[in-house]
Amino acid sequence: MQLTLKAYRVNKGETQEQTAKAIQVSVDTWANYEKGITFPDVPTIKRIEKHFNTSYDKIKFLCSDITEKP
Repeated sequence: MQLTLKAYRVNKGETQEQTAKAIQVSVDTWANYEKGITFPDVPTIKRIEKHFNTSYDKIKFLCSDITEKP
């Protein structure tokens, strides 16, 4: 089962600020990941996996396809 980044954060009982600090990104960057506005790079994904003790394939990222045309 896949969970969103927000679900992982909430299940861990953390604020966006706490998670952002642990993942080593700004709060705005973390919020954008949760909203699907931006997508983390590979080193950040590795930190997310470690922080939430999960693997990439169990995370539901909300970003739309970047090749999508209007």
